[in-house]
Amino acid sequence: MKTILTILITSLFFISIKAQSPGDLLITPYRVVFEGGKNIEELTVANTGTDTARYSIGFLQYKMMEDGVLKLIEEPEGGVLFADRYLRFFPRAITLAPNEAQVVRVQVRTPANLEPAEYRSHLYFRSIVDEQPDMGEQSDTLLRIQLIPVYGISIPLILRVGELNVQANISDIVYNENIGSDANIEFNLLREGTMSTFGIVEITHTSEEGQKTLIGRANGVAVYTPLSSRKVKIPLNIPEQVDIKKGSLQIKYFVRDMGRESVYFEHSFSIK
Repeated sequence: MKTILTILITSLFFISIKAQSPGDLLITPYRVVFEGGKNIEELTVANTGTDTARYSIGFLQYKMMEDGVLKLIEEPEGGVLFADRYLRFFPRAITLAPNEAQVVRVQVRTPANLEPAEYRSHLYFRSIVDEQPDMGEQSDTLLRIQLIPVYGISIPLILRVGELNVQANISDIVYNENIGSDANIEFNLLREGTMSTFGIVEITHTSEEGQKTLIGRANGVAVYTPLSSRKVKIPLNIPEQVDIKKGSLQIKYFVRDMGRESVYFEHSFSIK
């Protein structure tokens, strides 16, 4: 008598605050903020791959940890406020041929007495896989495991209600030289106030002669509420002609929107 047991395991790959996944899905914008009377957003979802792709759409909830990792949670915890109950989106599933794009509309519906605060949920695009286990000729007793990767993208949807504020600062800067083949700078990114930060970190070296060289940059660096501090590590690309231990370094944290730049902070220091 043959005994055949087939186990189908689905592997999930979550990609947050990132515009493209291995599944060749491109979403713009990759981050949405509803504030100042804005109550609707249209996302453009495009299939940049060579095969037709199907995606279901839903909400995920994340809590940011002190190392910057987003932890998947089911219920609000530690002061995290979910936005999904105040958001609607359509459609709930899409099918995209190669190089085809479609609009997904997200709309805000808030009660009049909603407490002033920042609310956040993540809109999740999960690939739909149609593969079925192969039930062909098998040995008499076989335990079979089939791995099917399922890719997805989640983008943050942030709802800001009322007059909110935020300030950012920096502490505990450490220069790590020759870690493997790369150098990097680590620091704590500090947040105060009632809303999240999100922006670009640039590290610039200024020589003793005043020559400025950009040696490090990271996009999409966030500190989500209610987290007050997270660790950040920026890899450095130091040209041969730059002596990082001479002159000074500047760390700049800023946001650029519609061509305008708003600076959270600029901090200068030296490495001895």
